[in-house]
Amino acid sequence: QVQLVESGGGLVQAGGSLRLSCAASGRTFSSYAMGWFRQAPGKERAFVATISGSGDVTYYADYVKGRFTISRDNAKNTVYLQMNSLKPEDTAVYYCAANLLIATTPRPYDYWGQGTQVTVSS
Repeated sequence: QVQLVESGGGLVQAGGSLRLSCAASGRTFSSYAMGWFRQAPGKERAFVATISGSGDVTYYADYVKGRFTISRDNAKNTVYLQMNSLKPEDTAVYYCAANLLIATTPRPYDYWGQGTQVTVSS
């Protein structure tokens, strides 16, 4: 079992930055690929970024490339999402998720956090 707790969301003006954190329980954190997804009202959950267990491999959705950076600290059992140059369309609930294999769709992920709200004002 892996328990995930996100933090770091909030209200920010367009062009601003936020850093999300996701703390994981368990001793095998480095075995799991970690993903960030987001869900806006009335929309399906969408892929944002993912990182392999070792941190060597990352993938990003096209709409966040160059603006968002995913990273992890396996000693702290934590994955991060640094979000820069935020836009109003980035407004959503952001979720972190864990899976043994890296994936860019939500379905394979076995464990999910409760989500953290990010609101970007124009």
